[in-house]
Amino acid sequence: MTYAVETRDLTRVFGGKRHLLRRRHREDGEEEPEGPVTALSGVTMQIEEGELFGLLGPNGAGKTTLIKILCTLLLPTSGQAFVAGHDVAKDVFPIRQRISMVSGGETTGYGLLTTRENIWMFSQFYGIPSKVANDRIDGLMDIFGLRDRRDSKVRTLSTGQRQKMNMIRGFVTDPDILFLDEPTVGLDVNAARTIRDYVVKWLQEETGKTVLLTTHYMAEADEMCDRIAIIDNGRILACDTPENLKKMVRLDTTFRLEVDPLADTARFGTIEGVKNFSVKQDAAKNIAYLTFILDGEAPVADILSAIMAQGSRVHSLQKSEPSLEDVFVRMVGKGFE
Repeated sequence: MTYAVETRDLTRVFGGKRHLLRRRHREDGEEEPEGPVTALSGVTMQIEEGELFGLLGPNGAGKTTLIKILCTLLLPTSGQAFVAGHDVAKDVFPIRQRISMVSGGETTGYGLLTTRENIWMFSQFYGIPSKVANDRIDGLMDIFGLRDRRDSKVRTLSTGQRQKMNMIRGFVTDPDILFLDEPTVGLDVNAARTIRDYVVKWLQEETGKTVLLTTHYMAEADEMCDRIAIIDNGRILACDTPENLKKMVRLDTTFRLEVDPLADTARFGTIEGVKNFSVKQDAAKNIAYLTFILDGEAPVADILSAIMAQGSRVHSLQKSEPSLEDVFVRMVGKGFE
């Protein structure tokens, strides 16, 4: 089977004889040479055609290094990587004809050229016929809300407008595989939503397209991605759907209820499976707020029975599910830096 992207025991080491060694300061104030840095260590993964695949990891985990190798901007130290069935170390030009890459915070573009001129120039690097390129640019500018800035110099664009221009540049060549490296970083809510919505719609409507996305926004990854790989220190720690990743980390189940005031709450402590609970009575609102930490969901039926046995009504019940951030912190041992 040919995957859109495949890596086999991929390793990338920075340093050694051909590079300047990084140095660290010893406590005595003298500098001590530091050995080569392993950015990727035995990364093996497969991305199927049509997937929106997410890559999560803290700063320095190896995400950008991996994308640069897949985009033929870096060579691996060992192992293999294939994009659209082509070896990144041997088939550079066939790969570049089928991919595009957009990074968040890019300052690409010539400031003296207009927004439209910059995008058109990029399309010509890929040999897109002028009429086709112009039609695509006009359509994408309408979608991303940049038509009114098409004749503005790039240097006058805001951060969000420049990133929209970069996204249009990424799509104007109609790539088969699109690499998005934190494309919504630093953007306002509306600009980020426009980008997310179009990426998802593009995959749904176009056949044979694939996206590899890195992001620091957990909700973004959870909402958009079919599968997610968590990477740290150059190694893939887990790879699965967002839902299955959440199931891998067993957390206590938390239930929160709003009920009529209760005369007796001691009964809750005797219910099997209730690890802890708290009660807050609000006399002004005539409401009692209950929070239960449970060992699974089995005790819920007994809790509801104990409440109704006192003639109290349940106004609301909420269950707190493990989030993708919970999974990430448990696996990596820290949040994003």
